[in-house]
Amino acid sequence: MELAHTLLLNEDTYSQLGEVQKAEFVFEWLRYLEKLLLATNRGDIREKQKNLVEQLLSLLNSSPGPPTRKLLAKNLAILYSIGDTFSVYETIDKCNDLIRSKDDSPSYLPTKLAAVVCLGSLYKKLGRILGNTFTDTVGNILKAMKSAESQGRYEIMLSLQKILSGLGAAATPCHRDVYKAARSCLTDRSMAVRCAAAKCLLELQNEAFFMWSTDLDSVATLCFKSFEGSNYDVRISVSKLLGTVLAKAIISKHPGAAASRQSIRRVSLEEVLELLGTGFLRGSSGFLRVSGDMLKGTSSVSRDVRVGVTQAYVVFISTLGGVWLERNFAAFLSHILSLVSQSHPKATQTQIDAVCCRRCVSFILRTAIGGLLGEKAQIAAAKDICQAIWKLKKVVDAVMSERNLETRLGSTDVAATQHMLVCALQELGNLMHSLGTTAAPLLQDSSAGILDSVISVIIHPSISVRLAAAWCLRCIAMALPSYLTPLLDRCIEQLAVLKSSPEAVTGFSFAVASLLGAVKHCPLGIPHGKGKIIMTLAEDLLCSAAQNSRVSAQRTQAGWLLIAALMTLGPAVVSHHLARVLLLWKCVFPVSPKELETEKSRGDSFTWQVTLEGRAGALCAIKTFISHCGDLFTEEVIQYLLPPIPCAVDLLTQLSSILKMYGGPLKTPSVIYRQRLYELLILLPPETYKGNFCAILKELAADLIAPDIQVAASTFLLPPLCHQDDLLILSPLLQETDHRFIEEQLLLGSGVACGSLEYDPYSIYEKDVEGNSVPKPLPPTLLVISSAVKLFGIVCAHVGEAQRLHVLEQLLDSIKHTKGARQQVVQLHVVSSFSSFLKYMAGSKRSLGVEEMRRPALTLVMGALESPNPLLRCTAAEAWARLAQVVGDGAFTAGLAQISFDKLKSARDVVTRTGYSLALGSLHRYLGGISSSQHLNSCVGILYTLSQDSTSPDVQTWALHSLSLLIDSAGALYYVHVEPTLSLIIMLLLNVPPTHAEVHQSVGRCLNALITTLGPELQGNSTSISALRTSCLLGCAVMQDNPDCLVQAQAISCLQQLHMFAPRHVNLSSLVSCLCVNLCSPYLLLRRAVLACLRQLVQREAAEVSEHAVMLAKGNREDLTPDAINIREVGLEGALLNLLDKETDQKLCHDIKETLNHILTYMAVEKLSFWIKLCKDVLAASAEFTSIACVDTMQEEEGDKGDDASVLTTRNDEKSHPFTNPRWATRVFAAECVCKIINQCENADRAHFDIALAQEMKKKDSRNDFLVLHLADLIRMAFMAATDHSNQLRLSGLETLLVVIRRFATIPEPEFPGHVILEQYQANVGAALRPAFTSETPPDVTAKACQVCSAWIASGVVSDLNDLRRVHQLLVSSLTKIQAGKEALSHLYNESASTMEILAVLKAWAEVYIIAVERQKNHSQPLKTTTCPEESVRNASYSLDGLLDLVSVDLGTLSRLWLAALQDFALLTLPSEFASQLPVEGGAFYTAETSENAKLHYYNSWALILHATALWLTSTGFAADPEEGASNLSRPVTPTSMCQDSSSGTIVKSPEDVYTDRFHLILGISVEFLCSLRSDATMESITACLHALQALLDVPWPRSKIGSDQDLGIELLNVLHRVILTRESPSIQLASLEVVRQIICAAQEHVKEKRRSAEVDDGAAEKETLPEFGEGKDTGGLVPGKSLVFATLELCVCILVRQLPELNPKLTGSPGVKVTKPYILSEDGSRLVSAALVILSELPAVCSPEGSISILPTILYLTIGVLRETAVKLPGGQLCSTVAASLQALKGIVSSPMARAEKSHTAWTDLFRSALTTILDCWDPVDGTHQELDEISLLTAMAVFILSPSPEVTTIPCLQKRCIEKFKDTLEIKDPMVQMKTYQLLLSIFQYPNPTVSYPYIYSLASYIVEKLQEIDHRKPEDVTELQLFQEGIKVLEALVAVAEEQHRSQLVACLLPILISFLLDENTLGSATSIMRNLHDFALQNLMKIGPQYSSVFKSLMASSPALKARLEAAIKGNQESVKVKIPTSKHTKNTGKNSSIQLKTSFL
Repeated sequence: MELAHTLLLNEDTYSQLGEVQKAEFVFEWLRYLEKLLLATNRGDIREKQKNLVEQLLSLLNSSPGPPTRKLLAKNLAILYSIGDTFSVYETIDKCNDLIRSKDDSPSYLPTKLAAVVCLGSLYKKLGRILGNTFTDTVGNILKAMKSAESQGRYEIMLSLQKILSGLGAAATPCHRDVYKAARSCLTDRSMAVRCAAAKCLLELQNEAFFMWSTDLDSVATLCFKSFEGSNYDVRISVSKLLGTVLAKAIISKHPGAAASRQSIRRVSLEEVLELLGTGFLRGSSGFLRVSGDMLKGTSSVSRDVRVGVTQAYVVFISTLGGVWLERNFAAFLSHILSLVSQSHPKATQTQIDAVCCRRCVSFILRTAIGGLLGEKAQIAAAKDICQAIWKLKKVVDAVMSERNLETRLGSTDVAATQHMLVCALQELGNLMHSLGTTAAPLLQDSSAGILDSVISVIIHPSISVRLAAAWCLRCIAMALPSYLTPLLDRCIEQLAVLKSSPEAVTGFSFAVASLLGAVKHCPLGIPHGKGKIIMTLAEDLLCSAAQNSRVSAQRTQAGWLLIAALMTLGPAVVSHHLARVLLLWKCVFPVSPKELETEKSRGDSFTWQVTLEGRAGALCAIKTFISHCGDLFTEEVIQYLLPPIPCAVDLLTQLSSILKMYGGPLKTPSVIYRQRLYELLILLPPETYKGNFCAILKELAADLIAPDIQVAASTFLLPPLCHQDDLLILSPLLQETDHRFIEEQLLLGSGVACGSLEYDPYSIYEKDVEGNSVPKPLPPTLLVISSAVKLFGIVCAHVGEAQRLHVLEQLLDSIKHTKGARQQVVQLHVVSSFSSFLKYMAGSKRSLGVEEMRRPALTLVMGALESPNPLLRCTAAEAWARLAQVVGDGAFTAGLAQISFDKLKSARDVVTRTGYSLALGSLHRYLGGISSSQHLNSCVGILYTLSQDSTSPDVQTWALHSLSLLIDSAGALYYVHVEPTLSLIIMLLLNVPPTHAEVHQSVGRCLNALITTLGPELQGNSTSISALRTSCLLGCAVMQDNPDCLVQAQAISCLQQLHMFAPRHVNLSSLVSCLCVNLCSPYLLLRRAVLACLRQLVQREAAEVSEHAVMLAKGNREDLTPDAINIREVGLEGALLNLLDKETDQKLCHDIKETLNHILTYMAVEKLSFWIKLCKDVLAASAEFTSIACVDTMQEEEGDKGDDASVLTTRNDEKSHPFTNPRWATRVFAAECVCKIINQCENADRAHFDIALAQEMKKKDSRNDFLVLHLADLIRMAFMAATDHSNQLRLSGLETLLVVIRRFATIPEPEFPGHVILEQYQANVGAALRPAFTSETPPDVTAKACQVCSAWIASGVVSDLNDLRRVHQLLVSSLTKIQAGKEALSHLYNESASTMEILAVLKAWAEVYIIAVERQKNHSQPLKTTTCPEESVRNASYSLDGLLDLVSVDLGTLSRLWLAALQDFALLTLPSEFASQLPVEGGAFYTAETSENAKLHYYNSWALILHATALWLTSTGFAADPEEGASNLSRPVTPTSMCQDSSSGTIVKSPEDVYTDRFHLILGISVEFLCSLRSDATMESITACLHALQALLDVPWPRSKIGSDQDLGIELLNVLHRVILTRESPSIQLASLEVVRQIICAAQEHVKEKRRSAEVDDGAAEKETLPEFGEGKDTGGLVPGKSLVFATLELCVCILVRQLPELNPKLTGSPGVKVTKPYILSEDGSRLVSAALVILSELPAVCSPEGSISILPTILYLTIGVLRETAVKLPGGQLCSTVAASLQALKGIVSSPMARAEKSHTAWTDLFRSALTTILDCWDPVDGTHQELDEISLLTAMAVFILSPSPEVTTIPCLQKRCIEKFKDTLEIKDPMVQMKTYQLLLSIFQYPNPTVSYPYIYSLASYIVEKLQEIDHRKPEDVTELQLFQEGIKVLEALVAVAEEQHRSQLVACLLPILISFLLDENTLGSATSIMRNLHDFALQNLMKIGPQYSSVFKSLMASSPALKARLEAAIKGNQESVKVKIPTSKHTKNTGKNSSIQLKTSFL
C-alpha cells in the first residue's frame, strides 16, 4: 500500500495486482492524492496535471465502485480548482458522452454513474467558472434519467443537487426542469431515490422561490405523497424539505417579485399551518380530489403520512427558531391542539387513531416547547397551555350543566374536547417536570391558576382526561416536592367528599395513585401518617362499593388502585398495613369451588363486571406488593397469599362459560382479569401454585390459539425474545431514534393501537420504562398475550415431561389446522411461547427432557425459520440455538448445523437463506464449543458465498451479520480466516451500491468484530499485520464516506476500537474532525457513537483532541454544522456543554458528562481561565434568565438574505453569549465542574492557593494563571447558583461555596497584614446563605446551608464579632425552630426530612462550639513570639473568646439537644435483635416508623455532636447540675431523654448516676463505632470520635472511672489498636496514641490512689504486709487479654515496628546488633515514635515491682532500638526528635521509683547494666564496618545511666572502664561539637554527689582534659566554636577544682591559672586583636577575678613563683581597666546566658 502514496498512479504496480487488490490500491491512491493535492505547490501540480487528468479519466472507464467514483470525482474537482482549468470543458464533454452512450449492459453502468458523479463534483467546486455549459449538462443528465434504473436516478439527483449548489442563482434557467424531474423522483419506489430527490429539492428551494410561493401547495401535496409507504430516512429528508420550504414561505420576501411585475402575495402563518394540518388530517389525497371513500368517511390517513407531517411540523418550528415560537406561541398551540379536536372526525374516529394522533401532537409540542424555548419562555408557555385548558373546561361545563341526561351523554362536545385536553395536560406535565423547582414562581402566581385548572378537569366525563390530569399532577409534584403533600391532602379530601360521583371517584383515585407514584422520586418523601389515611380510605371505598350500584364499579376500582399505589411506598410504610391488605385479599375471592359455583348461578352481568374489576384490582395490588416490597415477601407472607390463588385459577377456567352467559360487557374485564392473574403468577415462585399447573397450561394454550386477535402484532411480542444485536438487521424502526415516540406506531402495524394510559389506569403509579414521559401500556388484548407467552415458558418448564410433549404437539396441530392470516397469528404466538420456554430453560440450566420432544420442537422452529416475517425468523434462529443449548448433546448440535448447511445449499429463496444463515450464527453465539475447525470452515465458506450474492441485499445482510457473530464467538480460532474475510469486507465496501445501506451496516459489524479479534496485535510491525491494519483503516475510510448515518456510526466505532488497540496508527485529527462534524447529527445512534468515541479519546489525549477540534473549527470547513461552528468561540468543551443542554437521551447525556469530566481532569489547570469562563457563562445565564433562543441551521443561511428583524437581532445576541438559556440541569453540572476545578488545582502548583506567590509569578509571565486570582469569580458563581430558583442548583451552589471557604479560608491578604482574602466577600456569603433559612426552603437546602454556616464561622475568616453575628443569627434562628423537636417541624415532608434538618443544625452548632473551645485553648497558651502588631492580637483574642461567649448563650439548650441526639443514635445503632426494646414512639428526633431513613442522617452528624458533647461535659468537669437548663427546653421530655425530669413521675437519678450514664453513652458510642470501622467511615468521624475520648479523659472524674475498671481500659486499648492497624492516616494514629497515654495516666492515678489509701489504712502495720498494687501483683505475670500493660505494649510495638521494621527481631534475623545505617523518619513518623516512647516510659508506674521486672526488658529493648536506628549525625550537634524522645524515655525509666523499690532493685540494676552494654556495643564496629551513629546521642544515653539515681548500675569495673574509654575516644574526635558535648556531660558527671560514681572518671580523665586545654593554649582558637569549646573545658577544670580534696586542689589551680593567663592581652595588643581573642581575653580575666579570691593562697604562691605570669596579668588588668568597667556588666550577662543554655541542653535529658 505504501506504493500507492505518489502523486501519479504507480501503473507498474497497479498492473500486477489482482481485481480486488486493484480496487483497493486505487482507492488508497485516491485517498492519498486528495491530501497531497491540497498540500502540494501549484506549479508542481500544473506540470503533471495532464498526466493526472488522463489517469483519472482512464480510471473513470474502468467501472469504479461507488466510494471510488466519489473520491475520483472529488480529486478531479480539486485538481481543476488548484491547477489550470482549460481542459475542464474537454473533461465535461467526455463525461457527457459517457452518459449519452447507448451501452445499457450492467458492466458499463458503473462508468456511467461515475461520469454523473464527476459532473456533480466539478460543478460544485468550480461553479460559475463553467459558464453556460451547464444547460447542456443538466439537459443531458435529465434525459439520461428517463431511462435510468434506481441507482442511476439516485446518483443523478445527488449530482443535480451539487450542480445547483455550485451554480447558485446562475442556474435559474434550469430550475423548472430540475423541479419536474425531482418531483417524479420524490415518489419513486426506491426509498434512496426519494431521499436524494428531497436533498435536491432542498438545494433548489434556496434559489427557486416559486417553490415557496406559487407552487407551495403542490410542493406540500407532493411531500405528503412522498410520505406514503416511506421509511424513516425518507421521512427525515422529506420532512426537512417540507418544513424548510414552509418556514421560508413565512419569513422571506421575494427577490423576483418586482421584476416579474405580478405581485406575489405573502403567505400567512394561518395558511401554512392549515396546509400542514390538511396533510395531517387528510393525508396525501389532495385538496380538491376528495375520493368517494373520503366523503363516506371510511378511509383513514395512513400512519406514515401522519408521522411524516408530524416531523415536518417539528422542522418547520425549529427552522423558525425559539424567538419566533415565543412570539407566535398562542396561535401555534391552538392550531396543534385543534388537530385532535372533533371538528376533524377523521383523526379521532377510532380509539386507535385517536391515540396515534395524540402521540403526534404531544411529540410536536414536546420538541417545540422542550427543545426551543428557554426556561422563562417555557413558563410563559405553561400559562398559555393553562388558558387553553380553562377554555376547554368551560365547553365541557356548559354541556354538563344541561339537565337533560340524554343530551349530556350523547353530546359530541365532550368527546370533541377530550383529546385536546389530554394533549394539553400531558404537555403541561412534561413541561413542569422538565422545569423542576424553577417552576416555583409559576405555581405561586395565582393569576395563572395552574393547580386549579388541572384539578378542575379531574372530574371530566372522559376517562382519558381524568388520567391525563392525574398524571399532570404527578409531574407537578415531582418537579416541586413541596406541593406533593398538599396536593395529596386535597385529592384525598375531594375523594371523601365526592364519594357518590362516579367521575370524581375514579378521577381523584387516579390522582392520589399517581401522586403516590411520585413519592419514590422525591427524596424528602411524605409524612408517614398519610399511608394510614389512604389505607383507611381504600377500605372505606371497598366496603361501601355495594351500597350504591351507580358507583360500585368505580369505588371497587378506586379502592384497589389506592392499595396498589400504596405498595410503591416500599417496605417501611407497607409493613404497617400489610395485615389489613392480606385480609382484604383473602376476602375478595370465594373460599371454595362450591362458592364459585353459587356465584355463577346467582350473578348477573353487572355484578360480574364489578366482581372481575375487584379481583383484577386485588391481583394487581399483590403484584405491586411483590415487585416493590421484596423485603417483606417472606415465607410467612407467602403462606397468607396462597389460599386465594387456586380460586383465582378456578375462576380463570370458568371465564369462558361466564362470557357465554353474559356476553359483550364482560369481554374487557375478563381479559384484564386474565392478564393480571398471569402477571402475578409470573412473579410468584412456581412452587406456590404447583397444584394448578395443568389448569393454567390449558388456559394458556387456549389463549395462544384464541380466535379473538386478528392482527399479528409481532413487533411487540418478539423483540424481547430475540437477541438485541440481531434486531439491528431488521427494520431500522426497531433501533432507537429521536423520533421513537411517534415512529413506534408504524412499527406496530396498522391494526394495532399504540400504548396509552387509558388501556391500563393501574400503570399510572409505575415509572415509565423510557424515562420521564407518560407510561404507555398497550391494549389489554395485546398485553394478555405477552403475559401468557412469558408464563407459558415458566409453567411449561415445571410440568411433567409427558404433559410438556402433549402441549407442544397440541400447539403444533393448532398451527396446521388454521389457515391464512389466522395461521400467521397462531404461529407467532406458539413460536413466541416456545421461545420463551427455551429461554427460561436455558436460563435455569435445565434440560429439554425426553427425546420425543426434539422432533416437534424442530418442526416448530424450522417452520418459523422459513416464515416470511423477518422478526419471526430472527426469534426462531435464537430458539434454534437455545434448543441446542437445552438439549446439551453434541451430536444433536452437529445435526442442527448440518440441517442448516443442507438447507442453505439447496434453497434458492431469500426467506430460507436468511433464516438459516442467522441460525448458524446464533448456534455459534451460544455454543462456541461447536467451533471445531472443520465446522468453522464450512460455516465461513457458506456465509462467504451468501454474502456475495448481489442479487439479494437481504441475504447479504443476514449472512454478513451471521459472519460477524461467528467471528465474535470463534475468537482466536478465527485467525486463519482473518485475511480472506478482510479482503471480502473491503471488496463489498468498494462495490455494494450506497443505496443498500443495510448491507454496509452488516459489513461494518464484521469489520468491528475482526478488529476486536485481532486486538492488541494490531500494534505489530510485521508486513502481514501492517497490511491488515491498512485494510482496516481503508475499510473505516470507506464507511466514513457512506451517506448512511448508521454506517458512519459503525465507522466511528471501528476507529474507536482501532484507537484502543493501535493508537499510533489512527489519524487523530481526521477522526476528531469527523466527530465534530457529526456532533449534532439528527441521528441519535450516530451521536451516541460520536460521544462514545470522544469519551474514549479524551481519556488518553484530552489536550490533543481539544486542539484538533478548535483548529478544525477555525479552518472554516464547509461541512460544519452551525452547532459545530460554536466550537470556534467556546472550544469543544463549550460545544459539548451546549449539546448537553439540548440533548434528551439519558445515555448520551451521561457520556457527554463523562467526556467533559475527563477533559476537565486533564486540562482544568492548564486552561484555567477558559474553564472558569465557561462555567461562569453557563451560570450567568441563570442570573439573567434572558430569552434568546437558539438559532437553527436555516437561519444561519437566511440571515444574509432575509431582513427579518428577529433573525438579525438573535444572531447578534448569539455571538455575544455562547450559551442561550441553559436549563437548570446544565447549570447544576457547571456548578459541579467548578468544585472539580478547585480539586484539580489542589493537586497542582501551590501558587493556586497563595495570592502573593500567584501575583509574583503572573508578573514574571503573563500566561501564568492561578485559581486564587479568580476568587471573585468563584464566589460569584457560587452565589448565583445558591440563590437560584432551582433547588438542585441551590444545593450545588452551597456545596461550591463550602469548597471555596474550606480551600481559601487561610490565605492571607498581602496588602492588609493580619487579614485573609476571603474577608472582603463576607457580604456575598451572608447573602448567599440567607435565603436558605426562610420558612419555605426545603429541609435538604437548609441542612446544606447550616453546614456552610458552621464552616464559615469556624474558618475564622471574620474576626469582628458584629460581622460574625449575621451568620450566627441564621443558626440561632434555626435552633429556635428545632427546639420543639420532631413535633413542630413542617408536615410537608417525611418525618425523616425534619430529622435531617434538626441534626444538620445540631451538627453545625457542634462544629462552631468545637472550634470556639479549640481557639480558646490555643489562645490561653502564652504567646511568646508575635510578629503581628499588638492590636491584631487583641482583636483576635476578643473574637475568639467572643465566639465562645456567642455559643455559650445557647449552650444549655444545645447540650440538652446534643445528648438527646446521641441517645437516639445509640438506640438506632443497636443490633436488630434488640428492636423490641426500643421505645415505641421513636426517639427525640425521629419517629419509630421512619427510623430506617433517619439512621442515615444520624450517621452523617453524630461524630461532631459527640465531640461537642464531650467538650461540654469536660468544661463542666462533670460537675454541672444535671437539671440545669431543663427550663430552657420547651420540648416535652420523653421517657427516653437523657435526664428525666422529676415531674414526669419517673425516679430522679442522683447526679452521680446521671454522670455515669453520660460517660457510658459517649464511651459506648465511640467504642461501638471504632471497633467495627466500616469502609465508608469518614476520617472526620474517626478523628472527632478520638478527640471526644481525649476530651473526656482530660478530666479527673472519667479518668477515675476508666482507671478503676480495668476491663474497660483494656477494651478501649484493643479498639484503638485496631484503629491504628486499619487506618494509615498519621493524624488518626497520633490521636489514638494520645488516648492511650491518657488511659495509662488514669491507671497510674488509680494505682497511686490505692497505694496511698492502703498506707493510710495500714499506717500501724508493718510495711511488709502491704498488698501489692499494680499489674503483675506478686508473681509479675501479665495475662494477655486481661492486662492493660500488655495491651499497651502490643499497641506501641505495632506503631514502632511499622515505622522502624528493624526493631522486629523476626524480620532482621537475630536480636543482636545489626548493620544498617541509621536514618531519620518523616515528620509524622517521628511524632508517632516519640508518642509511643512517652507511653512506654510511663508503663512501669502502672505495675507492681514484680510486674515491672517482666516488662522492663521489652521497654529498654524498644527504647534503645529507636535510639540505635535513628541516631543520625545532624549539623550543629542537634539531636533528631526520636533520639531526644528515647533519651527522655530512658531518663524517665532510670529515675522510676521501681528502680529503688526493694523487691525490684536488683533485677532492675541487672537490666540497666545489660542496656548500657547494648549501648556500648553500638559503638564497636561489627564485622569491621563502622556504623555512622551519632556519638553525642550514645554518650548522652550512657550518661543517663551513669547519673541514674542508683549508682551501682555503672560502678562495676568492666562497664566503668568501657565508659571511660568511650569518653576518651570522643575527646579525640576532631568535631568540636562532639568535644563540647563531651565536656558538658563530664561536667555533670564530675559534679555528681556520689564519689563512687564521679571519682573514677576524674582520675582517668582530668589529666587528659588539662592536656587538651594546654594544646588549645599553644594553638590559639580561630572561630566561635573553638572558643566555646575552650570555655566548656575551663568550666570542667573549675568544677574539678571545686570537687577536689584540699591536698590536690593546689595542683589543679596551678594547672588552670597559666592557661587562663596565657590568653590575656596587654593594652597594645588589645586594640588590634580579633573579636574571638577579645572574647577569650574577657572570659579569662573574669575567671581569674573569680578564682583569685577563692583560692588566694595558691594564687599568691603561684604569682610569686612565676614573675612572667604576674607581669602579664598586671598589664592586662591595667590595659583593661577602662573597658572592664564598661564591659563587666554586659559580659556577666553573656556569661550567664552561656551557662543557661548549657543547662537547658542538659535538662532536656538529664
